Amino acid sequence: MEISQLKSIIEAILFAAGRPVSEKELILSLEISEEDIQTIIANMQEEYKQTARGIEIIKINQSYQLCTKKELHDFIFPVLDKRNKPNLSNAALETLAIVAYHPKITRPEIEAIRGVSADACVYKLLEYGLIEEAGKIDLPGKPMSYRTTDDFLRMFGYRSLEELPDLPKYRMDENQQIVIDELVEQEEIVKTPMEANKGKPEAPMPEREDRREKEKEKETKRGGKDNES
Repeated sequence: MEISQLKSIIEAILFAAGRPVSEKELILSLEISEEDIQTIIANMQEEYKQTARGIEIIKINQSYQLCTKKELHDFIFPVLDKRNKPNLSNAALETLAIVAYHPKITRPEIEAIRGVSADACVYKLLEYGLIEEAGKIDLPGKPMSYRTTDDFLRMFGYRSLEELPDLPKYRMDENQQIVIDELVEQEEIVKTPMEANKGKPEAPMPEREDRREKEKEKETKRGGKDNES
């Protein structure tokens, strides 16, 4: 089968599916190797970039999906998409970040990190399909664990969790409070001149005032001598 025909078939499959299609599904349909699938799709992605196309192929873990380009969202949304978008609170975003950086984490572990109940946030993230149950952990009570979904990756523009930015280095101080070393270094850099000189000996006063005082004392002494004479 020619490469051009394989590209047409892959494009048709991704368009008709309307969801992420795994490499295994494409291999079964086209009966070609995984390496060939990856090479052909990489070429298709490059072709979409080079031409003025309104679509692109994104990779999510080991799956591919045909999507409209992000920069065209403002034109597409008023016409087609009338659904309510997920409205995540800061607490829900914190919970989502914890799950993303700690796959297969349990609710008690989330609450231990945040210091507050996570029930409402976990339910909301499950409702939006951003996290999912990842099976029970072999611990007392058999607590359920959670992980992020492919919808999370697609929404935040990641191909896999490996693309998540590195967390800043931190340590616990004597009050058991988290101290982020990188932020401390930045604060040291942006200190004001007054803060930077704090603790240093003060600069000596100009000698001009001392000279004036000495001259006044001399004039007073001279005046006293003249009166005596």
